[in-house]
Amino acid sequence: MIIRAVAALAAASPLAYASTVFAQEATPLVAAPEPNGRGVISYPPAFFADAQPTTALEMVERLPGFALDVGDDVRGFEGAAGNVLINGRRPVSKSDDLEEILRRIPASQVERIDLIRGGAPGIDMQGKSVMANLIRTRTNSAQGLIALADRQIYDGRNVLGLRVEGSGRVGDTAWEAGFVGGQGPDDGAGEGPRVRVNDAGAPLIVTFVDSEGLGTNGALTGAVEHPVLGGRLRVNGRFFMDHFEYDEVNFGGPLKEVTHDENDLTETELGLSYTRPLGARTSLELIGLRQTADETYESAFDDLTDLYDFTLDSDTTETIGRAVLRFRQNEALSWEVGGESALNTLDSATRFALNGAPVALPAANVRVEELRGEVFGKATWRATRRLTVDAGLRGEASDISSEGDVALEKSLQFVKPRVGLTWAQDDKTQLRLRIERSVGQLDFDDFVASSSLNTGVLTAGNPDLNPEQEWIAEAAIERRFWTGGAFVVTVRRAEITDVADRAPVRLPTGEIYDAPANIGDGVREELALTLTLPFDRLGMKGAQLRGEATWRASEVEDPTTGEDREISGLRPLEWEAHFSQDLPQWKANWGVDVFGGWRETYYRFDEISTTKLKTFVVPYAEWKPRPDWVIRFEIPNVTERGLRRTRTVYAGPRDTSPIAYVEDRDIQFGKMYRLRISKTLGG
Repeated sequence: MIIRAVAALAAASPLAYASTVFAQEATPLVAAPEPNGRGVISYPPAFFADAQPTTALEMVERLPGFALDVGDDVRGFEGAAGNVLINGRRPVSKSDDLEEILRRIPASQVERIDLIRGGAPGIDMQGKSVMANLIRTRTNSAQGLIALADRQIYDGRNVLGLRVEGSGRVGDTAWEAGFVGGQGPDDGAGEGPRVRVNDAGAPLIVTFVDSEGLGTNGALTGAVEHPVLGGRLRVNGRFFMDHFEYDEVNFGGPLKEVTHDENDLTETELGLSYTRPLGARTSLELIGLRQTADETYESAFDDLTDLYDFTLDSDTTETIGRAVLRFRQNEALSWEVGGESALNTLDSATRFALNGAPVALPAANVRVEELRGEVFGKATWRATRRLTVDAGLRGEASDISSEGDVALEKSLQFVKPRVGLTWAQDDKTQLRLRIERSVGQLDFDDFVASSSLNTGVLTAGNPDLNPEQEWIAEAAIERRFWTGGAFVVTVRRAEITDVADRAPVRLPTGEIYDAPANIGDGVREELALTLTLPFDRLGMKGAQLRGEATWRASEVEDPTTGEDREISGLRPLEWEAHFSQDLPQWKANWGVDVFGGWRETYYRFDEISTTKLKTFVVPYAEWKPRPDWVIRFEIPNVTERGLRRTRTVYAGPRDTSPIAYVEDRDIQFGKMYRLRISKTLGG
């Protein structure tokens, strides 16, 4: 079995085209707080002082041995959690990225950050082994920030970004507001050769690809918090719009091929949370969340002989209600019980035409509705000074129905136990064990048809999907060393039922399409490493190396060939490394961010497609002439890495048909230059 690796590329990954305009990287730590004997390490602002952070995100990214997890984009509230709490509570938002939330909190409003390892009484670990709890100060002063960013792209384009935000308090009412907007390139586009050969290696098509993509988006956010009926009521909202265009020209072959894609997305979100103590040891939390997404995708492909048109219109909504009752029995034991209900809907209409004539697709037009409920109980028990037990039991039930091209109704029920043990050998060494049954969330995008016309791939929808179910066993050992150093090794194995992958679907006309499907049982194994290495003892004061990597192996039976293979879309290795050095005497820092290359392969019934993204390198320098001014210069993609896609296409099903051709596209994207200037206001 192949060992594979995952290292979170996060929201600021090289392929995220617009939100990276304002990303900032970490600078080193200068002190090392000790654990308090309860598995919690508290980091005060002084710990980050030499780095002069301006936002809470910069502080969180500097926590030794901690890798930020922004959460999963799934339905429901419980399963979408990241690994950062704010004042002991999870932000009541799903569409607002956790990085963006932390970026909007000024560093001056952070009282401390508690790093919770393995669990602590009174803290909902959200199923995570390590959690950061950011404690905010109570201040009446208003603070704000204005930032401008300019990025020069190698092909002559120039894109801009703007961020304006503020926060403050009027009496007992706290408020926050912000706007971020700008443009960004699709750095998976570019120029390069496209070569198609037959099974014997003889060229069939040799062309040159010239492509570019550009996204323009903007987001408005706001929040108000006020005392109500002995508790605190918080209301937050978000409005987001995005427009993306992609153009590609293939020339040099027998025919000129032109592709044009457009995507428009509008999202809204309204969240409410109410927390109230019901006594000295009991508290109640109520959460309500409503979000919508309206999306239109249009794609046209013209090779001068045929014209292909694909259009997808989809509207999704999610409404969530959640209640949690917490009881702290004593300093060593706390309980939590609650329930959650969610209603999700999808209305989707797909149209595909060849030379103006409609072409039927499976599950092209559907309305899907899911009503899901969950009840849960959790307990955290500090059995001894060294041993902490974090256990929980969840039960969920859902009713799913669809109308339109596919009509079905079904009910699903799952029980999900979890037990985590944390053993502290001493203040610097900790062993964590976890056994859990996890049930994935269905992805509504899999329910409807999709396309990639420039590669000739059409994918059918499949509303009759079951969520993946996993039994996960995990062990992690953490060792802290020197001043701010940490090393974590994690191994985990997942036994998977109803693996979500690809399988063929046949129309009554006899045509066969690839579609998302459950293809049986599988297994996934992972080895993950996280390192924070300060260089002070090595003679390089203020320098630090942070890195994380995961190797992963997976296995499932291919529904077409009957042979074992890896699960589609799982990357064998992902890694990232960040070197930085703080130079307080010059009010500056510099560093290099490296996002490692990766490979992912998808197995369709008549095709094997592999995408390889090469390593993305970003050197940078940052200068703070005054505490309220930050000037940052960086060179994204200084090594001019590219994106390579290879498709092995068969004449029919892979088990019975010969290879028709192999197509390789090796697209290169050049370096960029980016300047960001920000000014902090008030405080």
